[in-house]
Amino acid sequence: RMVAPSGKTVDMPVGEGFVGMVDREHFDPWLRARAAEAGADLRAAAFERITRPDDGPPLVHFTTGAGTGLARHAVRARLVVGADGACSPVGRAEVPGHARMRQVFAYHEILRVPEAGAPGAGSVEATRCDVYYQGRHSPDFYSWIFPHGDTLSIGTGSARKGFSLRSSIRAMRVATGLDGAETVRREGAPLPLKPLKRWDNGRDVLLAGDAAGVVAPASGEGIYYAMLGGRLSAEAAAAFLETGDARALGRARRRFMKLHGRVFWILGMMQWVWYRSDGLRERFVSICRDKDVQQLTWDSYMNKELVRAKPAAHARIFFKDLAHLFRWVSP
Repeated sequence: RMVAPSGKTVDMPVGEGFVGMVDREHFDPWLRARAAEAGADLRAAAFERITRPDDGPPLVHFTTGAGTGLARHAVRARLVVGADGACSPVGRAEVPGHARMRQVFAYHEILRVPEAGAPGAGSVEATRCDVYYQGRHSPDFYSWIFPHGDTLSIGTGSARKGFSLRSSIRAMRVATGLDGAETVRREGAPLPLKPLKRWDNGRDVLLAGDAAGVVAPASGEGIYYAMLGGRLSAEAAAAFLETGDARALGRARRRFMKLHGRVFWILGMMQWVWYRSDGLRERFVSICRDKDVQQLTWDSYMNKELVRAKPAAHARIFFKDLAHLFRWVSP
């Protein structure tokens, strides 16, 4: 369900498909366990830096433990893969341009779903995601209520410095009647919204996942693209280790952009055009009443690619977008 600045809502039924959600609290340990089962030497550690004594292979410095039990270590590596998030210390230290990565800062609170009849219960539907396009809650992104079974996520995001995400969520909880619901935890994280121009340093470091910037603009979806990017980086790493040719590291980004570069560009343009003001957001939500828009949205979302089989529908949507953008029709 999409909610416009005026409060008008548009339901977008998923139809035959479904929207899957991943709980990172369980997913991340599962991934680490799989890596260990495949032969990885798993260590709970904090990255410090990379050095190259005598201009040789990278020496990775890291710490384990804490307080009086803190210990420093260093290991040689033929290749370092930085899969350490949007603020990747590996990327910032080793890959040109990483510090300038464009990001949205997201914040959400996990709440217990109110029991039927309790205040706020009417704002939650077990099988419905609510997406709020309202400037008072996010001036340049969107806000949400996503169900997670017995809990829900209520959150928002913005790239605008000085905008208080926590205050926005407090106001949103009041507006939806969820201010009295039990808070389980609070979390915040940066979301990159554009793949980096380089994922490697041309020598011995390669990035993957959020560290490479593979989160979709407009939607903020990241898990699918992170997993795909991780696989492509792994394949590029294997080619590098087999041949010793550092140019193999560039294959990861080239293959990713061939698969999804156009989608990311279109989503970025959509965010730039429609998320700039409440007037445009109102028209954007209104467009989504259109059955052609809904059909192509879900076809593209489920298949993670642009649907090219319906040129007539694309043409109709293009002219409807122009009509709303230039205010030739009322929202």
